[in-house]
Amino acid sequence: MKLLVAGSSLLLFFLPGCLAAHGRFAQTLLSDLFSNYTNALRPVEDTDHVINVTLQITLSQIIDMDERNQILTTYLWIRQVWMDAYLTWNKEDYDGLDTIRIPSSYVWRPDIVLYNSADDHFSSSMETNVVLRHDGQVMWDQPAITKSSCSVDVVFFPFDLQQCHLTFGSWTHNGNQMDLVNALDSADLSDFVPNVEWEVLEMPAKKNVILYGCCSDPYPDITFSLHLKRRASFYIFNLLIPCMMISFLAPLSFFLPADSGEKVSLGVTVLLALTVFQLLVAESMPPSESVPLIGKYYIATMTMIAASTALTIFIMNIHHCGPEARPVPEWVQRLILSHLARICFVYEVGENCLGGASSRKQALSQEESEALPPANSDTSRGQSWDVDQRAWVGRAGPTPIPDFKHPDWKEDLFVTIDHLEEGGTTGGCEEDEEDLSCGGGGVEEEEEEEKEEPVTRRRRS
Repeated sequence: MKLLVAGSSLLLFFLPGCLAAHGRFAQTLLSDLFSNYTNALRPVEDTDHVINVTLQITLSQIIDMDERNQILTTYLWIRQVWMDAYLTWNKEDYDGLDTIRIPSSYVWRPDIVLYNSADDHFSSSMETNVVLRHDGQVMWDQPAITKSSCSVDVVFFPFDLQQCHLTFGSWTHNGNQMDLVNALDSADLSDFVPNVEWEVLEMPAKKNVILYGCCSDPYPDITFSLHLKRRASFYIFNLLIPCMMISFLAPLSFFLPADSGEKVSLGVTVLLALTVFQLLVAESMPPSESVPLIGKYYIATMTMIAASTALTIFIMNIHHCGPEARPVPEWVQRLILSHLARICFVYEVGENCLGGASSRKQALSQEESEALPPANSDTSRGQSWDVDQRAWVGRAGPTPIPDFKHPDWKEDLFVTIDHLEEGGTTGGCEEDEEDLSCGGGGVEEEEEEEKEEPVTRRRRS
């Protein structure tokens, strides 16, 4: 136990001395390395030698996707690794010091930029330190917020897939001076923060060598293709479902009574609601020739609702024409009442949906046919008929007085017809027709004649 305590005391005593030794060797190493060093030239011993720069991208976050301006804003970690021939040392000469970290402005850095950058200032990267190894390897990890141009295709919005490219390459060094190498086949997505609107499917990397028209030398670049899929749940619940529910209200205007006065107002209200949703979609979409499917759906729905409102106005015009309007042609009645009514499942009152008449109408028609007398029968004489062609009583019995309190009868249309065998009626009535005012007198005379007829026969006998 005493030996353990003594050993720890000695370690604590020599540890500050070791750290101080490393600090002194680091200062000596820094002064030795940069005494005759310049960061203005490529760090190669032979100017014909090509310096290889390894590039690796880590996608950390998708900050914004501006579809209208077609700009993608991302947060990236960019790692660049290259070999510097003038920054090497023997670590045994500096107490085993193998790596140092110095500001990146001290060393030569490759001028790799984002070709399709849409940033106004071009200074979104942060100045960080570089890690320098004893064999001359320089590793530069740099976080950056990039704004890149992205061609947005909104045809299948909100169920669309987008593909945005991030192209990195040297701005001045051609392929004979500096070459780019992919560290991985794709970008690193292990530290990606999920986005609420976009889902990252993949981000493959591809190296390209392009000959530009300005220069005859090839220029290599590395293009990272970011494949995005939109999360459509937000737009389904806020744009699609309300539009579908509003469009279902349009056909209901045909079921409203014409006298309610709300048929046209319902169609206009639905049309205005769809116009508001159409404007919301148009504000977020880029002004291009490609119209999204949801926009086409809104336009088609608005067209049907406008046609429905126009037909409603036409129907109300026909309904309120009045008796002065011209009669409807027979072919129009046949087309609408016979064919279109069956197609639209519209039936008359009392008619069932299977095409046959109701049992009540069939029973009434059968009773009416039985009540009608034969054409050549003598019983038809002396009977009284109302406007519904139903017999009240035969000639043999007394004629009852009908009930004038029927709800469908009007006083000026009620007519009583009595067929008498003998002419001449009291009250100045005609032979076969009589008004209500003289109907009572005719009945009394007939009863008196029937009473006098047996007395006359007895006297003759």
